[in-house]
Amino acid sequence: MPHSTTLDEVLIILLAAVAVVPLFQRLRSSPVLGYLVAGMLIGPHGLGVVGNLESATFLAHFGVVFLLFAIGLELSVERLRVMRRTVFGLGTLQVVVTMAGAWAVGRLFGLSSPAALIAAGGVALSSTAVVLQILIERNELTARHGRVSFAVLLLQDLAVVPLLVLVPLLGTYEANIATAMGLAAVKAVVALVGIMVLGRKVLSPLLRTVASARSPELFTGVTLLIVLGVGWLTERAGLSMALGAFLAGLVIAETEFRHQVEADIEPFRGILLALFFMTVGMTIDLRLILNEAVSVAGLLALVVVGKALVLAVLCRAFGQAPGQSLQVALGLAQGGEFAFVLFDQAAGLDVLPREVAQLLMVVIALSMAATPFLAAAGRRLAHQMTAAPQAELQRIEGETADLDQHVLIAGFGRVGQTLGRLLEANRIPYVALDLEPKRVSEGRQRNLPVYFGDAARPDVLKAAGGARARAAVVTLDHPQAAERAVRSLRRLRPDMPIIVRARDGSHRETLEKAGATMVVPEAVEASLQLGGTLLRGIGKPADEVSYVLDLFRDEAYARLGGMIPARPQRTAGPPPISLDDLNDPRR
Repeated sequence: MPHSTTLDEVLIILLAAVAVVPLFQRLRSSPVLGYLVAGMLIGPHGLGVVGNLESATFLAHFGVVFLLFAIGLELSVERLRVMRRTVFGLGTLQVVVTMAGAWAVGRLFGLSSPAALIAAGGVALSSTAVVLQILIERNELTARHGRVSFAVLLLQDLAVVPLLVLVPLLGTYEANIATAMGLAAVKAVVALVGIMVLGRKVLSPLLRTVASARSPELFTGVTLLIVLGVGWLTERAGLSMALGAFLAGLVIAETEFRHQVEADIEPFRGILLALFFMTVGMTIDLRLILNEAVSVAGLLALVVVGKALVLAVLCRAFGQAPGQSLQVALGLAQGGEFAFVLFDQAAGLDVLPREVAQLLMVVIALSMAATPFLAAAGRRLAHQMTAAPQAELQRIEGETADLDQHVLIAGFGRVGQTLGRLLEANRIPYVALDLEPKRVSEGRQRNLPVYFGDAARPDVLKAAGGARARAAVVTLDHPQAAERAVRSLRRLRPDMPIIVRARDGSHRETLEKAGATMVVPEAVEASLQLGGTLLRGIGKPADEVSYVLDLFRDEAYARLGGMIPARPQRTAGPPPISLDDLNDPRR
């Protein structure tokens, strides 16, 4: 086979991922870190099992392309308009301020003005692939800090466009940076507007035509063609291929085919992103790190600390809470994947010295490898900083001092508010805790017993009368937050019933180990409610539907919990039936 060497390398990369990543998952660490370590082990600077990175890197960059396409699908033009203050305000200031500081440092270390500008541009960018993967893994993309992080990353991805256009222009107009930047901006705007207009005119009609053929294979093929085709057009225009994919996703997000397209590209996105992280690990030169240990450590600290400080200050200036600002700052303190492309291109055109480019790429790769640890530190610090102040604790304790045998609700979102109304209708007192200031404020305006506080903190639980409560309900969206709340409640009251909302069966097991008395999986209850509505809609008697739902509920929870609960007794109606009877085609 003429390409057997390439195939061998791909197989080795996949084998390393299968061997190393499960170990990191068992250690409850991010798979991203596992991919990076696996890449370091097999790369040319490690064991040298894979010596040629060109073929792997070529495929790996498509992981970022598909990631940006998926992000575009999650957005819409209207949502971008709503986020404009964070995207174009906070995001733009972060890039400009970070570039200005990094440019000054580069000039101080003797780089030419164009070289310092390119180095500063690469340092100002964060890793969209690493950060979003971590946020998605921890279900934090919709949290406040997750939305702010995404907005900043989005502007950084847009900033890649003029930076990539700027590099070849600096090789020509080295004496006039302002002229080069002006030409880059004009070229980027013209190309972006043209692609958006063309996309709206072509993509939607194309997808409708393909969907009418009712061929899933054809639809998937056209989806891949759109992602890669629009990316190819933007690359031909001198822009980022990933940005073109993002624009294509943004256009398709406005159509009725959004969810089907998202499902079609998910497998490609996952495996190519894994390949991308491994190729980043392969670029980490351990010998260079040892030989230039002082320079690498100094630059790494300068990048991480400098970006974190800039982001923390700007987030506070834009009204973010201290804990959220710190979480965003540490989460985005690394360098980004586009810096590799930027530095390599600049070195090839002699805009940036080759040895400086290699040193910067090692620093960027190390900062990306440190991201899971930085993000974890940010979560811990934010958790400590979101503790209710003493005045709020005293307020909670004073207003709930006369309550006894009440219900404690951890999380006052839609589920928590529904539970609160249900308890009010049955004249059962309750106290709700939530960490979303706007939600707490709205609840207080309606005279609801909701307070700002972290349900995982013992002092907050004690102030809310947790020691006197008859039961607790945990409705928090984030799995880790729910687990921490259950552990704290169980330590406070070993005998208290704790009912918890779970995402699925595996989450249910985790919550039960943490001390939950009863766990309600969302998927089970939602499917049973839907099934009951269907059965009643096609004319089944109400009492038979209720009995059948009880049977299925018992069986579902038995499978999840490993026990068979007693079945409900019927007082009237047709004779009891079993699940075997229901599965009998003769019935």
